[in-house]
Amino acid sequence: MTTTVQETLALLKSIQAQGGDEALAKSITTAQGLVAYDLQAPAKNLYPQYTPLRNEIPRVGGGIGLATNWRVVQAINGSGFDAMGWVPEGQRSGRMSYQTANRSASFVTIGEEDQISYEAIHAGQGFEDLQASMRMRLLQKMMQKEEHAIIGGNASLVLAQPTAPTLSAGGSGATLPGAPTTYSVIVVALTYEGFRGSSLASGVVTSKTITGADGANYTLNGGSSAPSNAATQAITLGQVLSCSTPAVTGAVGYAWFVGTSGSETLQAITTINSVKFSAPLAGGRQPASAVSGDHSRNSDYAFDGLLTTALGAGSNAYVNYLPTGTAGTGSTLTSSGRGSIVEIDVMLKAMYDNYQVSPSTLYVNSQELNNITNKVLTNSSAPLLRYDQPVNSSDPIALMAGGTVSMYFNPFSNNGGYKIPIKIHPYCPPGMIWGWSKDLPIQYQSNNVPNVAEIKTRKDYYAIDWPIKTRQQESGVYAEEVLAVYAPFAMGVIGNIANG
Repeated sequence: MTTTVQETLALLKSIQAQGGDEALAKSITTAQGLVAYDLQAPAKNLYPQYTPLRNEIPRVGGGIGLATNWRVVQAINGSGFDAMGWVPEGQRSGRMSYQTANRSASFVTIGEEDQISYEAIHAGQGFEDLQASMRMRLLQKMMQKEEHAIIGGNASLVLAQPTAPTLSAGGSGATLPGAPTTYSVIVVALTYEGFRGSSLASGVVTSKTITGADGANYTLNGGSSAPSNAATQAITLGQVLSCSTPAVTGAVGYAWFVGTSGSETLQAITTINSVKFSAPLAGGRQPASAVSGDHSRNSDYAFDGLLTTALGAGSNAYVNYLPTGTAGTGSTLTSSGRGSIVEIDVMLKAMYDNYQVSPSTLYVNSQELNNITNKVLTNSSAPLLRYDQPVNSSDPIALMAGGTVSMYFNPFSNNGGYKIPIKIHPYCPPGMIWGWSKDLPIQYQSNNVPNVAEIKTRKDYYAIDWPIKTRQQESGVYAEEVLAVYAPFAMGVIGNIANG
């Protein structure tokens, strides 16, 4: 064996003597052979991490017990005629009264877990600190889930069962099979969580049993209403099938199941309460029979988010669902002809007239930002627009295309009006504009209500590195908290907005 090794080394030295290292490389390398691998370290995180509400809403500690509680003085009522303070000479006024209410919000737990094997840790040495990366990404995912909870967590809002759809057939030139054929349609309403979790590919979310890292199971409702009763409509070849249902309070979207009676499958998810079908139905979709009963809320595990609180009964928030309009087309925002949106103007006026408040931010989807811009920047509004260019500019006639509306002026204010930022939020559903006021105006004696809403924590973010029981490290991030919304009337929602 020793002789063989010595002979091999002698041959290698001979090759090197003839052509050096280059000759050696040519002798042992093929097209698929020994090549370098240029791996850039560390791994590149190509996922968005954007949680503006979670970052903005104040977090207040000190929570104890099962819930945080507060008492509200809703109004102070004068004696006699409330708006009159007249008293005869020498006499005493009647006694004023108070309108009060008790409020509470139960603490719940949110969390996320991850794990990494020792083999992975060792294999990643020199590439990145996989344990640190795991904890960072775990924290980021926790923050994303909290952002969703702040927007649309649902503990109390039960979606009503949608009314059986109103159907009609008409038109010509469509390719929906009809010989004639009688189609059956069922509709399911979706909460914010249901809309985010449902898709044509995966179907409408109902409930899901989750096996925790400890082996115990729990079940979460996905955010869907009970299905409507079926409605039927006969069509002939070339006709379009139009469907609509009255808007459901609290709904962000609608799932439409279409087919012959008893064989309806998921064919569309819309953000308005109507839809049209003109092409052949897609196969392999979720059957309507998979959706039964109400799965709209998680009363034992969740807290109500800002949107859910505004849409809930008795919130006194401004809520406006646009009319159904033409089935499949819906109702769009309306231009005022003077550089504003009628529906937003109505909301701002109502919020001031009723409660002397205004949103501090309007959140929209990219679709609604385009719609607002298209309604505001019209030929009729052009005389109201002004373009300023500095006299010392190097290019005095330069114009920038693609401008959008970034601020909305609210004239309804005790101090003469102010600008409200319009911000895109990636989680804001299409077809909806919603705003909330971070702070109450000064006439509300803001020292008593410093935050319109806050995350009240019993135990803020904490990490647990679980004891090692297998050859992997397990870690979890948790928080025990609740979103306390003290002034829900300081929020506004415009929904059921059609694109256009």
